[in-house]
Amino acid sequence: MDAVRQWYRGLAERERRFVTIGGIAAAAIILLMGVLPLARSAAALEQRVATKRADLAWMQGVAPAIAAAGPAPDSQATPESLVVTVDRTAREANLGESLARSEPAGNGGQRVQLEKAPFDVLVAWLARLRQQHGIRVVAATVERSADPGLVSATLELSAR
Repeated sequence: MDAVRQWYRGLAERERRFVTIGGIAAAAIILLMGVLPLARSAAALEQRVATKRADLAWMQGVAPAIAAAGPAPDSQATPESLVVTVDRTAREANLGESLARSEPAGNGGQRVQLEKAPFDVLVAWLARLRQQHGIRVVAATVERSADPGLVSATLELSAR
């Protein structure tokens, strides 16, 4: 440290000003380019964790009610085909515009693809399919959309 002080004292007045201003500028650049983006990123991640915790708490709160509903009895199964029931109920739930594709899946099931569907409406629709029609979700892939509250989902449904 003494060597740096001696070197600095050995500089001409003009050189000292240049080194001082350059040091301040370098520190400011390091602060702006390195530390501040990390602080913003950390704050955004903390907010995301808080949101995820709130979602988890909500899911844990409704899980007992969903579990208590249990499997739908076979007597509730509808006489219309799976394709017709899924299409009709999706439109009744205002998911008709989100319904991108529907095709047969193995074992008499149906694969449904929805784009930009409201998440809450989608979950309520799936619960209604299970409770009122005995149609269950065999497999699901749900991805959030750029728009808040909207998701894209690929679902495999079965009436068995």
